[in-house]
Amino acid sequence: MHPTRLTAALAALALTASLAGTLAGTANAAAGPSQPVPPGHGRSLALAAADKAADSGLDGLRHGTDEELVRTAVTPWAGGLYYAAYQRTYKGLPVAGGDAVVVSDSAGKVREVAAAPAPAIRLSTKATVGSAAALATARAQLAGVESASTPELTVLLKGNKPVLAWHTLVVGRTAKGLPSSLDTYVDARTGKVTQATDKILHADGRGYHNGNVTIDTAATSMTDPNRSGFRCGGQNGSAYTGSPPWGNGSANDLVTACVDIMYAAQRESDMLKQWFGYNGQNGQGGMVPARAGLSEVNAYYDGTKTTYGRNQNGTMQLTGIDVVAHEYGHEIFDRTPGSSGSSNENGGMNESTGDIFGALTEHFANNPNDTPDYTVGEKLNFLGDNKPIRYMYNPSLAGDPNCYPQLNSGTEVHAAAGPQNHWFYLLAEGSSPGGGKPASPVCSGGPSSVTGIGIQKAGKIFMGALLMKTSSWNHLAARKATLASAKNTYGSAECNAVKTAWNAVGVPAQSGETDCGGTTTPDFSLALNPASGSVQPGASATSTVNTSTTGGSAQTVQLSASGAPGGVTVSFSPSSVTSGNSSTMTVQVAAGTANGTYPITVTGTGSATHTVTYQLSVGTTTPPTGCADTEYTYEGSLTSGQAEAQPDGSYYYSATSGTHVGCLRGPAGTDFDLYLQKWNGSGWVDVAVGGTASADEDITYKGTAGYYRYLVHAYSGSGAYTLGLSAP
Repeated sequence: MHPTRLTAALAALALTASLAGTLAGTANAAAGPSQPVPPGHGRSLALAAADKAADSGLDGLRHGTDEELVRTAVTPWAGGLYYAAYQRTYKGLPVAGGDAVVVSDSAGKVREVAAAPAPAIRLSTKATVGSAAALATARAQLAGVESASTPELTVLLKGNKPVLAWHTLVVGRTAKGLPSSLDTYVDARTGKVTQATDKILHADGRGYHNGNVTIDTAATSMTDPNRSGFRCGGQNGSAYTGSPPWGNGSANDLVTACVDIMYAAQRESDMLKQWFGYNGQNGQGGMVPARAGLSEVNAYYDGTKTTYGRNQNGTMQLTGIDVVAHEYGHEIFDRTPGSSGSSNENGGMNESTGDIFGALTEHFANNPNDTPDYTVGEKLNFLGDNKPIRYMYNPSLAGDPNCYPQLNSGTEVHAAAGPQNHWFYLLAEGSSPGGGKPASPVCSGGPSSVTGIGIQKAGKIFMGALLMKTSSWNHLAARKATLASAKNTYGSAECNAVKTAWNAVGVPAQSGETDCGGTTTPDFSLALNPASGSVQPGASATSTVNTSTTGGSAQTVQLSASGAPGGVTVSFSPSSVTSGNSSTMTVQVAAGTANGTYPITVTGTGSATHTVTYQLSVGTTTPPTGCADTEYTYEGSLTSGQAEAQPDGSYYYSATSGTHVGCLRGPAGTDFDLYLQKWNGSGWVDVAVGGTASADEDITYKGTAGYYRYLVHAYSGSGAYTLGLSAP
C-alpha cells in the first residue's frame, strides 16, 4: 500500500460543482434523484474550479504534454475567496518559473488567473553532472559555508529558455566577510553556475527598547509555544534559556534584544491574523527563528533565519519594531506564491514589502515608545544626521525615486523600493492627509490629488495581491493584482482608490486589469472534463466543455478548436452556449492518423477570449478490461503523477450501509493506485486504499450511509484505465 504516495495535487482534489444521482453522470448508470449537497463544501467547489482551470490550461495556465501544474498552497480570503498556488513540473521535475495562482470563489467560479510566462519545455532530463559536483560548485561561491541544502534536479526557465539545473540554497559568508544566502542553480550539463540570487537584502534598521511588554515564550527558554519554528537566541542558533522576566532593559543586553525581536515579530503575526485573516509570516502559523548579537551594522533575512546587529555607534541593537517587522516582511514575500525573484525591480518590491509590513506592524502595535509612522530607521542615526534611511511618503528625501518611470535595471534594490512605498502611503493616507501626517507629492501626469482609504484596508489589499504574486512579479503585475484584490475584497470605491494611487506614481494601466466601475464587466471562464483522452485511429473521444459566468450577466460563448493534427476533426454540440452551460466536444480520429500526442486549443469567444488545452493521445493505449462484474463502469486516461475523481469528477451518495466495491484496471507496466474516500463533514478522508505496485487494484469496504468518491492516481506510468464500482 502507498498511503503516503498521494501528491499535493491528488490529496487536494475537491468536489465539483455538479451534483448527480446515486451515481453521477455515467452513460452506464441510471440517473436517480438528486441528493443534498454535503455541508461546508464551498472550499471544495472553489478548489475544484481552480484545479479544473489548471488542468485545462485556461489562458496563462497553458502547459505542454509533459508538464503539469501542481497545487502547492491554498489560502482562504474574505468573501469566500480562495487563492490556489500552482508550481509547474516537467516530467516530474519542479520548474523554476512558469508558476501560477488561481483565485476562485465558494460558488465554484474562477475569478482571476495570474501566471508567470513559460515557453513550451522540451529538453532531456538526464544530468551529466552529478549532484555532489554541483553542490561543490555551489559551495565554492562563498568563502565560508554555514549550511547548504541537498541539490534538487530542476528545470530553470532562464531568459525564456529551459535549463536543466541542480538547485540548492547555500548560506554563509562572502570573501569580503558579508553574510550571504545564495539561491543557486548549477547547470546539470556544463557544471557551471547558471543563476545565483542572494536572498539577503542588507536592510539596515534602528535599535531601541519597546519598554515593558508581554511576549509569548516557554517557561524556561525564549521559544514561542504558539508560533511554530520561532525562537530567539545568540549567533549559535540556540534559544536563550532562563525564566521570565526576560532581559534587563539595557541597550546592548542580547536577551533584552530578543525581547524586542519577539515582541515585534509576534505583533506582526497577530496583525496578519486579526487584520487580514492570514496565518502568520509563513502562512502556516509560524516563522523562521531569530538571532541577536551580530557584530555588524546590519539586519537581514536569509531564507532560514533573521539576524540582527548593532547601530553605527555600537550604542544599541537593531531590534526596533520596524526593523524586525521589515525582516519578517521578507519572509512573507518569500513564502507567498512566486517567492523572491532575481531582478532589481523584484528585489526593490521585496524591500518595499518589508517597509510596508514595518509600517503596518507599528500601527497595529501602537506602542507609545515608537509612535506609528511611515519612515524607516528614524532613530538609527545611520548617517550621523538623525534622519531616517527611507521616507515612504516622499522617497526622494533620501535620494530614492518617487515615481515608477525613474526606475531602471540598475537601480539599487533599496532605492527601487521607492515607487511602491510611495504608492502605499498615497493609498493609505492620501496626498494631503492632515492631522500632522506629512503631505505626499504626485508624479508628473498623475491625478491632482489622492484620497487615502486607511492603512488597514490598504494593507489587506496589498496582502491579497501578494497571494497572486508569481516569479515574474513587477510593478505592472502588482497594479493588476492590487486592483483585483481591492475589487474582490471591498468593492468599486477601494478599487478606484488603488488605481488612482498607481496613477499617482506613474505605473500605467494594463491590458486586462480589473474594471473598478460600479458595474461588473461581463466575463466567463472555460474548463474541460476530461482535459485529455486516448483514442485509437478510426475512433473518437468526447469531453465536456464547461463554462461559467465570472462577471456581469450571462453571455453567448462561441466555441472553436485549433491545432488538431491531420486526420483529426473537432466538433461541438452545441457550437455556442450561454455561459453557465456546457457543450460536448467530440474529437474524431480518422483511420491512418499517425500515433502521437497532440495539444488541441479550445477557444471560447464572447466579450473576451479564453482558451483551454485538450491533450489528445492517438493510438497509444486502449482502456483495459476486467471489471465486468461491477455495477457501473468508468473510463479515463492519466499521465504519470496525475489523479482524478470518479464518478465523472464528482462523488456519489449511499443512502444505506453496505459494501462498496472498487475495481481498477490500469495500463500494463504502470503503477496505478485506487483510493475510496468518504466526506466527514469538512473534507474527504481515505477509508480504503488499493496501493500495490501494480496497474490493477481491488477494494472492498463496508461502510455506513454517506458521500463517497474514488480517486484514481497514476503513481508511475501513463495511459487509459477502467474503473468498475458497486455501491449499496
